[in-house]
Amino acid sequence: MRKKLITIILLLLGISISLQAQRNLGLPNLLKYDKQRFHFGFMIGYNQYDFTMKTKGNLNEYDSLMRIYTSSLSGFNLGIVANLRLGEYFDLRFIPGLTFADRMLNYSIKYNNNQEFISYKNVESVFLDFPLLVKFKSSRMHNVRAYVVGGVQYSRDLISNAKKQAANPREIYVKVYPDDFQFQTGVGFDFYLTYFKFSTELKMSFGVPNILVPEPHIYSTSVTGLKTKVIQISFLFE
Repeated sequence: MRKKLITIILLLLGISISLQAQRNLGLPNLLKYDKQRFHFGFMIGYNQYDFTMKTKGNLNEYDSLMRIYTSSLSGFNLGIVANLRLGEYFDLRFIPGLTFADRMLNYSIKYNNNQEFISYKNVESVFLDFPLLVKFKSSRMHNVRAYVVGGVQYSRDLISNAKKQAANPREIYVKVYPDDFQFQTGVGFDFYLTYFKFSTELKMSFGVPNILVPEPHIYSTSVTGLKTKVIQISFLFE
């Protein structure tokens, strides 16, 4: 509930500032802004982390395992924006930051008495992200400009469970490697306010490597691949 409330507050903040930017259609704001070579700012965001999962073709070899599916969970992002102007319509952007993320793997298991239960395996992460993006901007329409972004990101999980040992021998983890590499693409809008530029952005990330740590238990051997999949809403102040 708390995470949902934070999400609603952030969305309302974005809407209110966007409306404020368009309320006064007098002279455009920040007329010389786009001529500057460098811009800096900060970013806050909301994310939904998930896995793209590949399972063994035939789960029947696991007598009790019926199916496996993933659940996306909510998290948030904080980052610093560094923007280099490449031309009238192109920018190069570097936005290092921290991402707090959760993902869930769900294993449906049936016992001999035909009772089925779900075994939940949560994967928590705190990523140090290093995205490098190219931003392609439309022509400015008074105090608004649309854009698309695309690029790559390297992420390092600061609390990776890859080498984690369970205190209880009966407790089993689904482990993932700490290093990840993703392709990113997104769309957004720049709003030129009186004193700064505010942007809203929707972005998706697709992991390239298989980050599953193989281990000799049913929760690992039944899965042949795990890749990162992310939807992120960001609010940028520059």
